[in-house]
Amino acid sequence: MAQRYLPNFLDGSWQLELSDLIGWKDCLFDLSLVTEQMDLVKHTGGCHCGAVRFEVWSSPNLHVFDCNCSVCTKKQNRHFIVPKSNFTLVQGDDHLTTYTFNTHIAKHTFCKKCGVQSFYTPRSNPDGYGVAPHCLDPGTVKSITVETFLGDKWEESMEAHKTIRDMSKDTQGTK
Repeated sequence: MAQRYLPNFLDGSWQLELSDLIGWKDCLFDLSLVTEQMDLVKHTGGCHCGAVRFEVWSSPNLHVFDCNCSVCTKKQNRHFIVPKSNFTLVQGDDHLTTYTFNTHIAKHTFCKKCGVQSFYTPRSNPDGYGVAPHCLDPGTVKSITVETFLGDKWEESMEAHKTIRDMSKDTQGTK
């Protein structure tokens, strides 16, 4: 069951003018593309010590997964999924290290200095990233919906979940 709440530590304000997306001189445009772009905002974030910084284009209304697999339970890993093309590591590649286990498809990437995992490559979406909403800078998140994912029954959960694999596809909009 999904829960919806507004994080009280973020101001949640977001407004984007159409003129910010397209130049008014460029009058020929596909309105559906503009609508898709308006649904995305640039979030910034990083690890605790600041060595790792990233930018990610996603909705201001985040759909976050709370997984109960063994490693996510230990780390309290909650994340939203984005396509790789919507994620940019701004700094800190030399500060990252990766932990894998079991199938080695998931890449649990974290800062070598402070130990914080601000993003990773999920097993469910190896063509995308799982981003920790609590590692985002304040000001761009309007709401967070949390969905429990039964990672302890991974194969059954993936079979039952009809949309999770599509969350790392570029069909959700572009930056």
